[in-house]
Amino acid sequence: MSFLNVVRRRLIFLVLVLLGVTLITFTISHLIPGDPARMIAGDRATPEIVAKIRDDLGLDRPLYEQYARYVTGIVQGDFGTSIRPRRPVLEDLRIFFPATLELALVALLVATSLGVPLGVASAVWKNKLIDQFVRVIAVTGISTPAFWLGLLVILLFYGQLGLLPSGGRIDPSMDVPATITGFLLVDSLLAGRFDAFASAFKHLILPAFTLGFVHLGVVARQVRAALLDELQQDYVRTARANGISSFRIVFTEALPNAMIPSITVLGLALGDLLYGAVLTETVFAWPGMGAYVVNSIQALDFPAVMGFTVVVSLAYVLINLAVDLIYMAVDPRIREVS
Repeated sequence: MSFLNVVRRRLIFLVLVLLGVTLITFTISHLIPGDPARMIAGDRATPEIVAKIRDDLGLDRPLYEQYARYVTGIVQGDFGTSIRPRRPVLEDLRIFFPATLELALVALLVATSLGVPLGVASAVWKNKLIDQFVRVIAVTGISTPAFWLGLLVILLFYGQLGLLPSGGRIDPSMDVPATITGFLLVDSLLAGRFDAFASAFKHLILPAFTLGFVHLGVVARQVRAALLDELQQDYVRTARANGISSFRIVFTEALPNAMIPSITVLGLALGDLLYGAVLTETVFAWPGMGAYVVNSIQALDFPAVMGFTVVVSLAYVLINLAVDLIYMAVDPRIREVS
């Protein structure tokens, strides 16, 4: 099957997924007790003022009309207006999304740079002491709550050792570089602000490690399983019979093939990191979409919550599409069954 056909099928799937996400999110948000109009007007507002606000926001209309209006707005690039700051939701997401994406990408780098070597070591020395150690690390990473680990590393590296900052994205006393990409590390380098880069990097270490460690175990276990399978193949036995060194067999023959199925895991991990950043950003006071949506939930800011859900779901589906295309590029056999 051609790339074009795969993209067409995935785009249809993307539309269906987003429709499902918007329907579920919209339904749940309107089942939650509370009146957004009352929260905007305040406790002392008269019923007439509350009714006027409900009419302006369209909250007095039937649910199906509100949902149709919301979906139509999304198609036109309008995610509605945030109830709390009274700004367009899309503008808020444009401000907060780069911080979350930067954190997720660095966390994925942490999970990959640590998880892949651990998975390789675990497979090469199967059932040895290092294998048992990696299994413990993997299980610990998978089962550790991100918020608990975040509090622990803050207590250790900030409270006890004083080596790293406890939260935020940059030193409050430092001028933030002009926004170009939204990634503070990149913008600092583009502006020649190496002091800002150093501060942003230090603030990124703890939240990125916390978020990456949770997914480290998944990466390590996937690489271990895939590499063990490759080491049992005939071409590996033939290479060993021809006197090729174990190092060359593992790193030039088996590992590249083992990384093909791991592409899916890494792609899905990035999507999980975007959602998982909510708790991590809250613990580290990271000014991203996680903290934004938590504050929006507390304020019953339904447009902001739904906008966050739709954007992250869209990113998740697009990541899956990219993973599928990469998978087909590195392994053409997949085209025959896609």
